[in-house]
Amino acid sequence: MNALVDIEHARFNMVEQQIRPWEVLDQEVLDLLFVIKREEYVPPQYRSLAFVDMEIPLGHGQKMLSPKLEARMLQELAVKPTDRVLEVGTGSGYMTALLAGRAAQVTSVEIIPDLSADAADKLRAHGITNVVLEVGDAARGWSNGAPYDVILLTGSTPLLADEFRRSLKPAGRLLAVVGEPPVMQAQLITCAPTGGSFNTIGLFETCVPSLRNAPQPERFVF
Repeated sequence: MNALVDIEHARFNMVEQQIRPWEVLDQEVLDLLFVIKREEYVPPQYRSLAFVDMEIPLGHGQKMLSPKLEARMLQELAVKPTDRVLEVGTGSGYMTALLAGRAAQVTSVEIIPDLSADAADKLRAHGITNVVLEVGDAARGWSNGAPYDVILLTGSTPLLADEFRRSLKPAGRLLAVVGEPPVMQAQLITCAPTGGSFNTIGLFETCVPSLRNAPQPERFVF
């Protein structure tokens, strides 16, 4: 019983000391963090670090984003119960579960089959059924099931492929971390309600691992 109390205390501290101070004030998002148990999506050897403000290794050179970044992304996308969501980079499946907790359906694409299979097991174990997991390379776009109301790239990309904008519905939202180390910018791109034009807002600076095979800028060789 004490272990359970300690876990819930650590979760509460994560929300109040890391996430809320990082301008995550949407109560529905904060409430969801108590429903979807982050520690159950973390690799067992790192479970003691589930609530720490850090990226957690997932194997295969991949990492789980920090808790405050996951929560901030979820808030900025303003996911609605009728939304169809595309997630690029399933990873641990935790962000997938958070999106599924707010959306009608989530399609999540992962390039590494082992990670997709592990995420499928976790989502199934928690009774999350409104998710379709696909294995493939979506770093330059994913037209299956398009258009989407919401698109989230969980890894960074030096250049954002145009295919993602084309895969948005009118009034759809796309969140991507764009740039190269050491400075990248999280951008929220919104399609006009009539479609065809886009508005881009720079949200904050960060630095997160890149998607595999993400498009690169041309390099000049002298």
